Amino acid sequence: MKKSLLVICVAIISLSASGQDCFTRIQKAFDERGAYSVADDMHRNVILSFFEDGSSYCISGKARVENGFIISVFKQFQDDTYELMEKKFYNSEKKSPTIVNGISEMIYDTDREKFKVVFIETLKPKQKEYKEVTLPDGI
Repeated sequence: MKKSLLVICVAIISLSASGQDCFTRIQKAFDERGAYSVADDMHRNVILSFFEDGSSYCISGKARVENGFIISVFKQFQDDTYELMEKKFYNSEKKSPTIVNGISEMIYDTDREKFKVVFIETLKPKQKEYKEVTLPDGI
């Protein structure tokens, strides 16, 4: 009885961990590790995280940043070509979106899509962990 209850608990935990949407996993990594600042430039390796119905899905893209604001966003296709998102986009205050800790604030467009731009290359690396020792028998 205890073993079957343990198996069920482990299954539920692993399903909930694997069922996390893409942005939740990204946000957790950025919250734990932080990010370097995002330079003004065309960033060719960003993640576009779209939000709908309480979850998110992520696609590859690129984004141009000028003076700390996101100026243009491109979606990437399977054949490695890009399409400019020509719709006007803005933050909740109807201004150009900014970037905080490697991730843009929520962006809205004229079709009522909601998304964030993740500058994945700015994610700081994991901190090194100390190597633990195994004590010899008899100590």
